[in-house]
Amino acid sequence: MLFQKKVKESQVYININSSYPLKKFAENFYEYFSKKIPYYKEVVILCIGTDRATGDSLGPLIGYKLKNISYPNVFVYGNLEHPVHAKNLNETLKDIKKNHTNPFIIAIDACLGKMEHIGYITLGEGSIKPGAGVQKDLPYVGDLFITGIVNFSGFMDMLLLQNTRLSLVMQMADIISSGIKFALWKYYKSPKISRKFIN
Repeated sequence: MLFQKKVKESQVYININSSYPLKKFAENFYEYFSKKIPYYKEVVILCIGTDRATGDSLGPLIGYKLKNISYPNVFVYGNLEHPVHAKNLNETLKDIKKNHTNPFIIAIDACLGKMEHIGYITLGEGSIKPGAGVQKDLPYVGDLFITGIVNFSGFMDMLLLQNTRLSLVMQMADIISSGIKFALWKYYKSPKISRKFIN
């Protein structure tokens, strides 16, 4: 799903073909997460996209890989079976607002970019506006965003998304989901943190 970004405080780029991309992603995600989460009561991981286009399946694949995480007050929306996409994003956001108290929303989405940036994961503070690149008027979402540049932006963007290599998307999904799992484990393994969220 194509998007526009809101002004952010900071962001990092991680090349999945560089040395130790999982380590780099996990460390940076943990730094952002641990700094922000004390100000929120719950965590919502919002995985945006659809399984109907290879390039747009990054979010649902990550949601699928995270479906079995079990930490207090951590919730995952969007997976291969129940994707969150342009047609149901507004309804999903209403459900999140109704069912969660002061949630820290991590928005995950695929995007198109420059040819030389294909294979980069972007991680940063702030929100994204899903669907902007395909003329969808959807709200900005997220307190922290994770995006994967899966192909280049140009003429007929939807055709490019449909013809994106699954191997690239899957490699990104593996790195992002594993990095999130590690960071959550590292953060919530603290007895003090566990008691805070249980009480």
